[in-house]
Amino acid sequence: MSPFELVINFFARSNFFTLVIMLWLSIYFIITFGILFSRHLYLTHWLSVEKNSLESMLMGAKNVRDDSILRKCSSVSGTSEKLLNVCKNVAEKNATSALWMLSIIASTAPFIGLFGTVVSILETFSGLGQSGSASLGVIAPAISEALVATAAGIFVAIPAYSANLFLRRKAYEVIVYVQREVDILLSSNETKRDS
Repeated sequence: MSPFELVINFFARSNFFTLVIMLWLSIYFIITFGILFSRHLYLTHWLSVEKNSLESMLMGAKNVRDDSILRKCSSVSGTSEKLLNVCKNVAEKNATSALWMLSIIASTAPFIGLFGTVVSILETFSGLGQSGSASLGVIAPAISEALVATAAGIFVAIPAYSANLFLRRKAYEVIVYVQREVDILLSSNETKRDS
């Protein structure tokens, strides 16, 4: 039997509740990869912008580049430390947005799958109790089908957890560059005041 036929048979024998659980986990899976790809592209571009801005400042530029997130918070004439810290906090919020959803998916997907398994096993034993036949040939396939929900929950949770860690690291790298730019701006302000 081909894998495609196995999937078709599984869904044909599944009850409504199991189908809802599998649909829920499928939506989680799609959301996980949507967030992963979109945030990765966004953070990679942003990291490049802030890296170039920092390099230009280290090469002698008086201010951040026009495409840096700190551009709105800084000026050549001087910038307050409080304003730069607010902008850095906004940058941190922007860099880590949507990661909360990956945390929720990673932590709840196994429980959703387990819940589906428990309900399916309860229905299996209820059906066996009513039919009166409890041979291994009847119980084993029903329990193995019920365990598919647990496997699906784990299958969804692993990429969500991995994506969360990967994107958090990318966001951290962006914030490090922003912090370095803030430090340079503040040190140049102190130099201007001292002279």
